[in-house]
Amino acid sequence: MEPEPERAILVALEMTRRDHPWSLDETLAELEYLTNTAGAQVVGSVTQRANRLGPTYVGSGKVDEIREMIAEQKAETVIFDDELTPTQQRNLENVLKCKVLDRTALILDVFGQHASTYEGKLQVELAQHEYLLPRLAGQWSHLERLGGGIGTRGPGETQIETDRRLVRNRLQKIRSELEGVRRRRSLHMDRRKKSTIPMATLVGYTNAGKSTLFNAISDAKVTAADQLFSTLDPVTKRVRLPSGAPLLLSDTVGFIQKLSPSVVAAFRATLEELAQSDILVHVIDVTHPKAPEQTRVVEKTLKDLDLLDKPRLLVMNKMDLMSDASMPRNGRGLSSHQARSGILVSAAKKWNLDDLLRELEEMLINIDGPLTVVGGTRDF
Repeated sequence: MEPEPERAILVALEMTRRDHPWSLDETLAELEYLTNTAGAQVVGSVTQRANRLGPTYVGSGKVDEIREMIAEQKAETVIFDDELTPTQQRNLENVLKCKVLDRTALILDVFGQHASTYEGKLQVELAQHEYLLPRLAGQWSHLERLGGGIGTRGPGETQIETDRRLVRNRLQKIRSELEGVRRRRSLHMDRRKKSTIPMATLVGYTNAGKSTLFNAISDAKVTAADQLFSTLDPVTKRVRLPSGAPLLLSDTVGFIQKLSPSVVAAFRATLEELAQSDILVHVIDVTHPKAPEQTRVVEKTLKDLDLLDKPRLLVMNKMDLMSDASMPRNGRGLSSHQARSGILVSAAKKWNLDDLLRELEEMLINIDGPLTVVGGTRDF
């Protein structure tokens, strides 16, 4: 028998003084999608508008409302839409008497479920430990309250000091192992450069259809599911352009709003694929009501990674789900800084993929000159 899914309550806050393109309902809907992807069941939600964040994130009245909802719905977990400070999380746990998670912890849990390679697991563990370290304070406060006596005397360190030392040692080991992974990846990238085969990398908001498009173009079998972050580990395949010239095509982890900088930093080795690419193929879900906002989230992430100068091609996916009248022309309203005119495709139906490959080839010729046709295919 499968265990009952964890019952969760969602909490989102809208700052009245902050200009944010996402409404409270939209950001809450995305948080629910993340929660479902993590395997939990949403049994209630609480929202609030406020001018500033307090020591318990929401006001005391909302905290009481959350506590009553926990009792009514027999909830085990409360998930907050923003990253909580260690103090806020500790205060909420003391008051609510249940597990308290924030958006970053939820994303890391989903990452942990989908990491399958050694590198991916290391990167998730690095991000989880860096997230945990400042939150260790208070985990052993029951020992500190004893104020001496049996079990608290002696020359040894306190439990929290032990935990911090163990986490720091583990962080050092993970970083060392990831550095080895980065060096090996660098050798692979050097080999790719020497082969003179151009490279394109798919980027986009999570669940935009990148992996489906990658599979459609390359005949790969990358996991493509209707859920957030179904692809975590980068995959590269060699494909043929219309002229017969080869192209290395990579699929990478999707982006999402409110993605913690520490999480992005933990995936530095993976995201180096983007820096080595000749072209970034920005895939968007043209049917999504927040497509322009999702486009801007990806642009901001690329800016944080110093990749805004990379040539980019905007690919508007899922055209099969649109009516002719509602189809945008040339990506109007969706194209972003330095992106070329958009190409409408359907990765699921394999529509317009030839046009996409021709556009990629034309861009590469303009960047590097004539392409060389060579034989053979294999994974990298």
